[in-house]
Amino acid sequence: MTSTPKILGILNITSDSFSDGGRYLAPEAAIEKGRALISEGADILDIGPASSNPDAAPVSAATEMARLAPVLDALDGCAPLSIDSFQVETQRYALSRGVAYLNDIQGFPEALIYPALAASDVKLIVMHSVQGRGPADRRPAPEGDIVSHICRFFEARLEAFAASGIAPERVILDPGMGFFLGEKPETSFEVLRRLGEIRARFGRPVLVSVSRKSFLRKVTGRAPDESGPATLAAEVLAASGGADYIRTHEPAPLRDALAVLQAYRRGQ
Repeated sequence: MTSTPKILGILNITSDSFSDGGRYLAPEAAIEKGRALISEGADILDIGPASSNPDAAPVSAATEMARLAPVLDALDGCAPLSIDSFQVETQRYALSRGVAYLNDIQGFPEALIYPALAASDVKLIVMHSVQGRGPADRRPAPEGDIVSHICRFFEARLEAFAASGIAPERVILDPGMGFFLGEKPETSFEVLRRLGEIRARFGRPVLVSVSRKSFLRKVTGRAPDESGPATLAAEVLAASGGADYIRTHEPAPLRDALAVLQAYRRGQ
């Protein structure tokens, strides 16, 4: 990979996200934060109306849509918008609002949404998780080679999409990180090292979301709000390994790091 990854700025409009829960739940705070993320270098805003960490409380689709409405009203046109939700009702609402991306941590398992997806031009961020359904929990990684496990999931999903008329060119692959790959940090690092295999196998862009994740905090012993340096190191590794998109809480340092990485590559 020689191009610079696109940056998704994380905007959590939630009460219990693991690193910033409640901070941007009020619409005014969320809108201000969204504009700040864009000014700091985010190419895309990834807006999450519910948390997916293991300790988060369930949120109804009605609540998700109520949280999203004023934020979408204010930020529409400021940058391409992505909605991070696995609830079909919320996804339908996002389609009606003309967002550019849907980001599903379950990888779009619900075939009932496929006709609407096929009729749209929205890009689909298809995430793999060892949980399969719902938010993250604390479980071990599956037996066997984790990258083979991830690739089998993507193969099945892409086959289902193709049968429903959803073009593969619209798909972005996210292998998952942290608890979405199991309890042990080693699993996330294994997948980071092998991003190129996933990208080469499917010929599709790969998204990586390591920002403030549990596996980095286990290695460093840092709290979420102290894990900026560890996050940045992992994000540079992801970019070096072939990531096309990086999802982050802090676009500004990542933007600078990617500029340095590109300057380094030009001299090789």
